[in-house]
Amino acid sequence: MTEAVLGIIGGSGVYDIPGLENPRWLPIESPWGQPSDAILFAEFQGLKLRFLPRHGRGHRLAPNELNFRANIDVLKRAGVTDLISISAVGSLREHLAPGTFVLPDQYIDRTHARPASFFGGGIVGHVGFAEPVSARLRALVAKAAGEAGVALSDGGTLVVIEGPQFSTRAESEMYRTLKADIIGMTAMPEAKLAREAELPYATVAMVTDYDAWHPHHEAVDVQAVVATLHANRDKAQALVSAIARGFPRQVEDDPARTALDHAFMTAPEARPSGLMSRLDAVAGRVLGNANGK
Repeated sequence: MTEAVLGIIGGSGVYDIPGLENPRWLPIESPWGQPSDAILFAEFQGLKLRFLPRHGRGHRLAPNELNFRANIDVLKRAGVTDLISISAVGSLREHLAPGTFVLPDQYIDRTHARPASFFGGGIVGHVGFAEPVSARLRALVAKAAGEAGVALSDGGTLVVIEGPQFSTRAESEMYRTLKADIIGMTAMPEAKLAREAELPYATVAMVTDYDAWHPHHEAVDVQAVVATLHANRDKAQALVSAIARGFPRQVEDDPARTALDHAFMTAPEARPSGLMSRLDAVAGRVLGNANGK
């Protein structure tokens, strides 16, 4: 069996969990450009962990500046078999108050200026995305939250906007009519690219504010977001620790692992060799690249 390697994308405070063994930052190059940062390699009670600061250490990169393709590519090159994203979001529902943790099972993509696929430019591929979140990972995270005493709302729809600006009040109200529950800036195209890389993926969303729609709360600002994130830091660390303790040490079946089985429409003889080389980590299992994982 294959050893499981858990990847986590999120803020720097998430990585400071007690009990990390042999932590070391290792840069990994990607043919898709510069990732957000080096990857923190570590172990936790026998589980291999790989942490990537989404915005870089020191929070240097805005959501619309992130190289999502490079980030997913380097995580795959680092051996990650399962990927959990931890991010801050705004609430579009009264019952999801600031401080709440949410485990969404659907996304609405409202980004518009981000490369959203590894495929194109000579190799056409289409992956199924009706169920964008790994049900297996969601169940593992929900169980870990219960064990860690972290209140978590399981299920819901996350709408992802381009940023870096927050929503207007009219936009916030529109997203509520679309039946979205929470709003953020980073899960897309991250989740799409994870699926193309055959990585099971789940989002843990930490509510920091009520966005712009709530009549009795001030519109979101950075000061409020940062204050809530600091207040949630201990809970986030406790949740990551619980996830790592209960995470299977061997790779388990997941539909995402075979997402590329019937994805490619371009005939093998028509596939550009240069692009094939760039796809070695992401799609080497199906395309036959020697370095595919």
